[in-house]
Amino acid sequence: MRIVTDSSVFLAAVLNEPEKAHIIELTTGHDLIAPEVLPFELGNALSSLYRRKRLKASDVLRIWDSLMDIPVELKPIEVRSALEIAIESKIYAYDAYFIECAKHWRCPLLTLDRKLEAVALDNGIQVLEI
Repeated sequence: MRIVTDSSVFLAAVLNEPEKAHIIELTTGHDLIAPEVLPFELGNALSSLYRRKRLKASDVLRIWDSLMDIPVELKPIEVRSALEIAIESKIYAYDAYFIECAKHWRCPLLTLDRKLEAVALDNGIQVLEI
């Protein structure tokens, strides 16, 4: 099975958050996919964690390398369709990209973001429970 996985899941896994074991359990043996913007979103999240002093500068690149070791297939998405979702659901376009990816590729979504989960369900997308 293919699973659309958002940035929150990747970050939780490499930052050893409490959900890590369950994330690994849910994704083992499955193909992870994400919109092509994933690396940019992860880079932005890491710089934000650094700016808020949650990460040291020396950790940012090490964590980036760990993120890039996770096998994920990056998929193109229809930005216009994602913007329609963003407008209708009052979410950021970056979040809507993951919804659009799951809709287009007919895959369940794995996220730690409860608002994104609710929007996915409203759009008829299966959400895997963490």
